[in-house]
Amino acid sequence: MPEPRRGPQDDSATARMWGGRFRGEMDPTIAAFTTSLPFDHRLYRADILGSIAHATMLGRSGIVPVAEADRLVEGLREILAEVDAGLLKIRGAEDIHSFVESALRTRIGDAAGRLHTARSRNDQVATDLRFYLKSEIVKIIGRTVALQQVLLAMAEAHPSVIIPGYTHLQRAQPVLLAHHLLAYVWMLDRDVGRFRDAFARTDVLPLGAAALAGTSYPIDPLLVAELLGFSRIAENSLDATSDRDFAVEFVGAASLLMIHLSKLAGEIVLWATAEFGFVELLDTISSGSSIMPQKKNPDAAEIVRGKASRVVGDLVTLLAVQRGLPLAYNSDLQEDKEAVFDAVDTANASLQVMGLVLHGIRINVDGIASRLRGGFMGATEIADALARRGVPFRDAHELVGKIVLYAQERGRELWELSTEEYREFSPLLDADVAQATTPAGAVASKRSHGGTAPERVQEQVQAVREAITENLSWLAALPAAPVERNAAAPGAPPRRRGSER
Repeated sequence: MPEPRRGPQDDSATARMWGGRFRGEMDPTIAAFTTSLPFDHRLYRADILGSIAHATMLGRSGIVPVAEADRLVEGLREILAEVDAGLLKIRGAEDIHSFVESALRTRIGDAAGRLHTARSRNDQVATDLRFYLKSEIVKIIGRTVALQQVLLAMAEAHPSVIIPGYTHLQRAQPVLLAHHLLAYVWMLDRDVGRFRDAFARTDVLPLGAAALAGTSYPIDPLLVAELLGFSRIAENSLDATSDRDFAVEFVGAASLLMIHLSKLAGEIVLWATAEFGFVELLDTISSGSSIMPQKKNPDAAEIVRGKASRVVGDLVTLLAVQRGLPLAYNSDLQEDKEAVFDAVDTANASLQVMGLVLHGIRINVDGIASRLRGGFMGATEIADALARRGVPFRDAHELVGKIVLYAQERGRELWELSTEEYREFSPLLDADVAQATTPAGAVASKRSHGGTAPERVQEQVQAVREAITENLSWLAALPAAPVERNAAAPGAPPRRRGSER
């Protein structure tokens, strides 16, 4: 197996790439503190593809000779292929941009210096981050939709299972399990919508803004936008290089996604307890105890629940970094990337893990049925029946409270009281009221739009299917960036060690 190629500047990380006006080298501690390569290396693909598009534009616009532009593109394609193959290690540079240019210089010589014509690192890094983030948003949307499909399948597999619904963690009213699961599907649908919105505002090309004021070269940003797959170009060069609201919007959407995953994970943790007993954890998703042999812990769900705080922290970081920054670019913005990358990694991993967790639980139908006793969850049905028969609801509420106390003192369910017992409280109550207090009766009565009655839940299932189909269609319609389709140099496999120019 060929050895990886060493990156440029391996032995001179403190060398100044832009140091014509300096007499000495940067202090090594300052150099180490200011370098961004340890984290922005993951932008290498975005940076190289952006440079290919920029070099192509330089040639077609007559800013550099076409032959030299072609050499730039060829060299960049080779670098991308070698990094992808693990033959070129990213190291020994201030940031990913200087790494790429230095690597290019080892291949084509001084002509590599033309690559930076008509651009700055300021618009370059903004372009890299937007290009990278567009791709990651698409992945996250795809995984969110996949999780919706898992929840939808669970709902359809258990159409008639009734569970206690809760408020304040106290039994409140019975609902269909499918209805409960679909609540999370709708949360995730809104998350997808927020990510699509964030994608639209990320899909703006800043390249061409240069450092802050634009450039005097006759550039063609529309061509670059077309090559990189951006739908628009930035309207203001100061705004293009200095603002990161698109990143804030993405991490905000990721924060809400994680809050929803955290809620779902938290319910699975509760449902797996002996006290609830709604689900059984399969061994594939469970962890053991270091001291108690009998334990089966839902660690994966708990960690997803905890990781929501990380992404919320990432959002706070991004907001705080940008607070009060004067126009235009400031090096404070270097701190945006680690927060964005962490949000990307955490959201992706949590979506994948939650899918596995949902596949790794089994619904305990008998256990759920046993929990439908107690809590007097049909009490509201009696109050509603009285209200429909002319009793003011506040008065009905008071009366039903007395009926609940009566049943509780006798250890009976509301549906176990006789018609005669009900009529002792009010002559308006009859046998139909007792039937309405059963879990099935209470569920069947909730026929309002979005309610838990079986026919309403079936309507939700159809609406969810349509929403998922629409989001999948949006994903399928996204075009690939032309520069990415043509990134590989045709007929030029990655060069091996020893073939350096």
